[in-house]
Amino acid sequence: MEILRYAAFTSDPAGGNPAGVVLDASGVDDATMAAAAAEVGFSETAFLIPSADGVPSADGIPPADGIPADGIPPAVRELAVRYFSPLVEVPFCGHATIAAAVAYARRHGPGTLRLRTKSGPVEVTTTLTADGAVQATLTSVPPRTASISEPDLAETLSALGWSVDDLDPAMPPRAAFAGAWHPIIAVASRARLADLDYDGPALLEVMNRNDWVTVNLVWRESADVFHARNPFPTGGVVEDPATGAAAAALGGYLRELALVRPPARLTVHQGHDMGRPGTIVVGVSAEAGSGIAVSGTAVQLG
Repeated sequence: MEILRYAAFTSDPAGGNPAGVVLDASGVDDATMAAAAAEVGFSETAFLIPSADGVPSADGIPPADGIPADGIPPAVRELAVRYFSPLVEVPFCGHATIAAAVAYARRHGPGTLRLRTKSGPVEVTTTLTADGAVQATLTSVPPRTASISEPDLAETLSALGWSVDDLDPAMPPRAAFAGAWHPIIAVASRARLADLDYDGPALLEVMNRNDWVTVNLVWRESADVFHARNPFPTGGVVEDPATGAAAAALGGYLRELALVRPPARLTVHQGHDMGRPGTIVVGVSAEAGSGIAVSGTAVQLG
């Protein structure tokens, strides 16, 4: 099993969010995937499984088995994908999806991947930029939000060492989903976001109870620019440097609460406080309930 290592949402190996990528995990069992992800040690490792389950998709395009004999890649490749952190499997991971799509394009050429995730179908399109980089854009499953109970919010803020007075009243706390659940907690100042030192066991308890994958902490710099940090104790990672799934959830949250005017193009800066800066571009269409687009590039490590 060949494991590639990429950093997503950056063109600099010292930035973005590292991910493991296995381009062909055919026949690999869950225990082996989990062990490999733990050994890699990144917040996520994506395992692509060509041929999925061997059943053609609804539009009649069969799952891909690799490059055909004529050497021409199919316009759309369909694969299953699994995502493992060092501790658990998660239903969807944005940065590992971007990394896997870029790695796949480097190996097989750019195009469209139709991924079967545990959260539903996710399409990823890759293109070559003028300077030869591969740009990837995923479209999430339909997003949605849910309320956070007052006790759970109080417990979360206590674990973070924050108070209600630290929050941005224009962006109320909500749980948001675009493949995985993330509470969106917006603060009123960049300084508050930069000062993050949380109680891991306490935050883990409330996250496990609510099936939250990361906690998406954000500060809104302007109408279309955000800064984010994502504690990830559920995956055995103190903080995720650039979180595509949380960025997609944020886009859905902003549209549902009418906090942006779609169509909108948002920029999320993440990882700067960790010394691994990354940039996530989020596209929010005007169609209610439609998937959120998340774009970025990735660079191979090592």
